[in-house]
Amino acid sequence: MTEGSDGTEGVEILPADRAGSFVLRMSGMDQSYVDLADPTRLVFEYVRRLGDVVDACAPAGAAVRVVHVGGAAMTLPRYVAATRPRSAQVVLEPAAGVTELVRRELPLSRGSGIKVRPVDGRAGVAALRDSSVDLLVVDAFADARVPASLVTPAFFADAARVLGDGVVALNLTDRAPFGWTRRAVASLRTAFPHLLLTAEPATLRAKRLGNLVVVASRGAVPLETLRRRATTAGSPYRVLDAAAVSDSFGGGTPFSDADAEPSPAP
Repeated sequence: MTEGSDGTEGVEILPADRAGSFVLRMSGMDQSYVDLADPTRLVFEYVRRLGDVVDACAPAGAAVRVVHVGGAAMTLPRYVAATRPRSAQVVLEPAAGVTELVRRELPLSRGSGIKVRPVDGRAGVAALRDSSVDLLVVDAFADARVPASLVTPAFFADAARVLGDGVVALNLTDRAPFGWTRRAVASLRTAFPHLLLTAEPATLRAKRLGNLVVVASRGAVPLETLRRRATTAGSPYRVLDAAAVSDSFGGGTPFSDADAEPSPAP
């Protein structure tokens, strides 16, 4: 289905590869894959890595408090609801028209615990209480680019405030020589001393623009758990510890609100 009159011009929900599965496409690019029959089926490789972070952040089945910056078709919130019942989830998604379309065409399960707020990530996180979140997932795009407002020290200071010793996972996109990611990592380190980064080998070899999932915390990050998961994943990926992140993505200057830039265009 294609919409347009309510601010969702260029947004389509299309049947995918099997019954009950759909792709949300925005401006010609696939943004989300949803399997209504099996919400634990994460098809996009980087979303599978985010799912691995969800699995690693608490004992299996335990309820967690999750805030998602960016919603689209809400693939990961559905995964959390399926794997961690009774979890409290808030999705910060400013595109209210897209949310309404998704709710209508790809309805959430009853009792999912998923609440959607029509605000952007910067404002939505600023409004959260101290230490009220266990996991913050930043997976937001505007015109296929990560917004500049989500990679500044000011945003990460707010994220650290609401997380306490919780974990933030960010989906970043970049290509060699990774200048933008170096600055984003430097900004992240102003608030979070512990971090790791996951990526497909082809992305690290700089063959193409790709997704870099960065995981950070003021406490411990689940490094060894993710390394074990990476070796058995359907699409194996690399997990870089803090030292390796410094070697490959270090040397950047933190962004400021005055000079922050969105991620490179695809």
